[in-house]
Amino acid sequence: MQTKFIFVTGGVTSSLGKGIISASLAKLLKARQLRVTIQKFDPYINVDPGTLNPYEHGECFVTDDGAETDLDLGHYERFLNIRTSQANNVTTGRIYQTVIKQERSGKYLGKTVQVIPHITDEIKRRIRLLGETDEYDVVITELGGTVGDIESLPYIESLRQLRWDLGAQNTMVIHLTLIPFLNAAQELKTKPTQHSVKELQSLGIQPDILVCRTEKPLTPEIKQKLALFCNVAADSVIESIDASSIYEVPLLMEKEGLDRLVLKKFNFPNNTDPDLEKWKHFLSKLKYPKKEVNIALVGKYIELKDAYKSIYEAFIHAGAANECKVNVEPIHAEELIDDEACKARLKNVDGVLVAPGFGMRGIEGKLNAIRYVRENKVPFFGICLGMQCAVVEFARNVAGIKEAASTEVDPKSPDPVIALMEDQIGLKKKGGTMRLGAYKCEIAQKSNARKAYGTGNIEERHRHRWEFNNQYREMLTKAGLKISGINREKDLVEIIEIENHPWFVGVQFHPELKSTVEIPHPLFVEFVSKAIEFNSHKSSKMSDLH
Repeated sequence: MQTKFIFVTGGVTSSLGKGIISASLAKLLKARQLRVTIQKFDPYINVDPGTLNPYEHGECFVTDDGAETDLDLGHYERFLNIRTSQANNVTTGRIYQTVIKQERSGKYLGKTVQVIPHITDEIKRRIRLLGETDEYDVVITELGGTVGDIESLPYIESLRQLRWDLGAQNTMVIHLTLIPFLNAAQELKTKPTQHSVKELQSLGIQPDILVCRTEKPLTPEIKQKLALFCNVAADSVIESIDASSIYEVPLLMEKEGLDRLVLKKFNFPNNTDPDLEKWKHFLSKLKYPKKEVNIALVGKYIELKDAYKSIYEAFIHAGAANECKVNVEPIHAEELIDDEACKARLKNVDGVLVAPGFGMRGIEGKLNAIRYVRENKVPFFGICLGMQCAVVEFARNVAGIKEAASTEVDPKSPDPVIALMEDQIGLKKKGGTMRLGAYKCEIAQKSNARKAYGTGNIEERHRHRWEFNNQYREMLTKAGLKISGINREKDLVEIIEIENHPWFVGVQFHPELKSTVEIPHPLFVEFVSKAIEFNSHKSSKMSDLH
């Protein structure tokens, strides 16, 4: 069967949720036993988001094969319970890089290299790659940016050409747009969407379906008006009303019939309903929790929630698994300047996660937070830099290595317990040069990590340059630091723990990247479980006092 291609474009404004709509549609089609994948094309000229500040672009999502990608790939994995790869995310920078390399090698035989056909041909080649594997019935391609942006024009033109190349019967365009509600007039306005579609039409694209983001329900009259002025069928105007959780969107899209429109357009059989029982069960536990805990997220990019997107989502998955509402309280590391500040901010939480990051800003606050939770027996979870800070704090305050530090923070430290990896020394290039992607880890018996995973051999994703310095391994283990996870291939410390503590675990990898709705990450599940125990113990102590 010919692979079908669905393109999702955006209009009126950015951040409408093209990634969520794409993932929701893919979820519905997969639930109907179709083989589906999603890819994201980003119009920025960076080769990948790896060198972008989290404030600029949110978190950088890393795949098993080591690709640094857009955070929307996280949505794809969480919704579909699949693993994405380098092929699922392409940027303008990567497109131009490929074309320029080919020009330098003489591939174009002296031709003048132009946006059309050379750039558009490379975009089309990349779009079709996943479809040519014979692994998928449907490939959904999300085009980043907003229609009308200069940066997006080559992608829109490539889409126009692809519809011609593949045939209208094998392609579909879904345009996500905004229907704003004017409070003063007390009405929804369709004009921005009309202009957006007109812009798309002027570029040679007629959308097949309109998905309309709105905070108020669309009346039949508004849908009819949109259909008339945007030249689409009335049943192809889909309401996407604001939801309390992104995980409700697939059910809302099913109710609106988005998946049925796709089946009809592509002549796919439509004789069964999508199997969404597991999804509905997850949502039920999410909506009706039996317990509640407060967990502090100590980081340096907390102003932008998307900077820690996968961590927030992993807490949602783990909360549902524990039938517990997890209230994540973001705390800026720079606020935790001393013991008093830590006590004031952390005394009411049931667990503390110290987040990943780069650079020296906020490091002392993270160290103060870790000391507080270690001494006060509060459940602790450190990820990447959070784990490295836990090693530094333990070295300084337990092992007596007073000048212990990471060379990322203090390159001249006499006791670099965290040091630059050997293969990173002298590197000048920043992009794509870290330890990236999935690596194996062997977990020790009788450890918190082993109990959580239920196995001794795992594989997790990495993104870092600094590592636990093995020269201090013996000294720190004698002082009581438990090394419970090792990468045998390179003899690198992956997991550290502390004995005589309810739950103190630091990991060098990024477990949040592999948490999905159907398979919540075991470390997050166990951490939330320990936070529930801590909360229960704290509550019983308060009852005894009264």
